[in-house]
Amino acid sequence: MLKHLTITAALALGLSAGGAFAAAGEQKIKDPDFSFEGPFGSYDQLQLQRGLKVYTEVCSACHGLKYVPLRTLGDEGGPQFSAAQVRAYAENYEVFDPELDDFRAAKPTDSFPESNLANAPDLSLMAKARAGFHGPYGLGINQIVKGMGGPEYIYSLLTGYTGEQKEEAGAVLYENTAYPGGWIAMGPPLVGEDVEFDDGHANDLSAESKDVAAFLMWTAEPKLAARKQAGFVGVGMLVLLSVLLYFTNKRIWAPVKRREGPGKD
Repeated sequence: MLKHLTITAALALGLSAGGAFAAAGEQKIKDPDFSFEGPFGSYDQLQLQRGLKVYTEVCSACHGLKYVPLRTLGDEGGPQFSAAQVRAYAENYEVFDPELDDFRAAKPTDSFPESNLANAPDLSLMAKARAGFHGPYGLGINQIVKGMGGPEYIYSLLTGYTGEQKEEAGAVLYENTAYPGGWIAMGPPLVGEDVEFDDGHANDLSAESKDVAAFLMWTAEPKLAARKQAGFVGVGMLVLLSVLLYFTNKRIWAPVKRREGPGKD
């Protein structure tokens, strides 16, 4: 009976996993290398700064980051702007102040403005909400090592436009190989050479997409490095505790084992 249940469960899991992979096969999710992947990965400060510039000059026209405080641009592990740079950047935005009943220049204590467009999703948690290359289906090993695949999905979406478009129900749709269903209402936001980087870094479509995908991953997981460090400390403590328990056990039971050695009743 147990054997029969085990076989049935294995077949059910195989069919469900196969269905998930088949559904995911309709999407073409690319897998670029990101510096923050893996247990020892961390954010590239310069890449985050470039991604912020792409977001500011292109993406912010439609999308917001309402869950991201502007002051975090100066946090360790992020773009790491100076206090003066954070203040200067914040002043690029206007926020509504209920006390003044009017708009004013944003301060570092404010968050990025949210989108004014009803059909433009906020990008604060996009990298966590969109599972692409690494999950959520399968055994989960890739998710543990590399993450859920949100940045890969964002990169693939931005670089997945084929140039084909069609009109449906009065709306223009654009073919995109990464979007579920293959057609998306958002036109190509990036075409390459949309921004000029101060460090002379490449600004082709692939480079811009990768930079902004990394930046959006940071907005979703700003404490990624701290979480990894805490995980290493936790694992180290568990290993140390296991070793201490092993030797404590040996010491406690050593006299008993000597008394009950070979040839003794």
